[in-house]
Amino acid sequence: MNGTATLWWNKEAGSLCYIDQTSLPEKYRVVECRSVGRLVKAIGRLEIRGAPALGVAGAYGVALAAHVCPKKNIDAFLSDVSRDAEILRVTRPTAVNLGWGIDRVLQKIASADSITSARLLALGEAEAIAHEDTACCHAIGQKGADLLHDKTTLLTHCNAGALACSSWGTALGVVRSAIESGKKVNVFACETRPLLQGSRLTAWELIRDGIDVTVITDSAAAYLMRKHIIDAVLVGADRITRDVVFNKIGTYMHAVCARYHDIPFYVAAPLSTFDKQKREQDVIIEERNREEVTRMGIRCVVPDAARVKNYAFDATPMDLVTAIITERGVLHAPVNIDSVLSMKNIR
Repeated sequence: MNGTATLWWNKEAGSLCYIDQTSLPEKYRVVECRSVGRLVKAIGRLEIRGAPALGVAGAYGVALAAHVCPKKNIDAFLSDVSRDAEILRVTRPTAVNLGWGIDRVLQKIASADSITSARLLALGEAEAIAHEDTACCHAIGQKGADLLHDKTTLLTHCNAGALACSSWGTALGVVRSAIESGKKVNVFACETRPLLQGSRLTAWELIRDGIDVTVITDSAAAYLMRKHIIDAVLVGADRITRDVVFNKIGTYMHAVCARYHDIPFYVAAPLSTFDKQKREQDVIIEERNREEVTRMGIRCVVPDAARVKNYAFDATPMDLVTAIITERGVLHAPVNIDSVLSMKNIR
């Protein structure tokens, strides 16, 4: 998995290909996406997920819209591509990278003087974003590996690996880079209810790479911390504002428990995940459908009359974060994102 792309452009077919993450670990399935509508469905169903991967998907989505747009006039063409991009943008409101990738490609083609030029520019920029993401993950991995002891047991939540990026991964990229440098790393992967991205995806990735992984229920994490089994918590991020880190629901709980047990809590994320314009109160927390909670396969596990709240993300205050690992460097506590935002002009 460490060298396998999560999503890529098929130049011969003019389509976007990706690993369907809803099929794992039972089946490795590659989907060929030929329309923006199909891509919207894929992102909504979490066939493609993970903040950096969504950034790449958003970029390729604009390239796909440009590729299939039938308009002959450049102004009408750009208008239709922008319309499709906005449909794509609202599929996941919490993760910032989706809109970031979309905007980069839209800005690239805004001054195109022909449809042919716009299509070439769109695909070129999307490919550049994908390549940059892979390089970024390797840089995050190398910088994060330096924070780990020669022998470390990590707890991670959800999936911040190659499947959540173009390849390599952010949090799991740190694991991979640490192992490459000769360190011994064991991983405890929380199952990550309700869609089990930890047990299905993180465990699948690590097993495929021959990395030691143990799956636990989400509620077992604090017990392992109290037993001094966990040396550090390492997670990814879907959006980082001035005051909080947004990540998969359950992350805040692990951060609180880590602080109580004096365990470092690390966040691995690219600069594209930082949002200097917003604070926690400005961000919409995505709520997903009740069936993700109420059913396990064909079996109903919640009474029909019971209400369900299915939050996809939560927010971890900065004062619980030991360090944020980026491709440009490590931001140690007390975390002030202005110091990392000054590394690169983003958003």
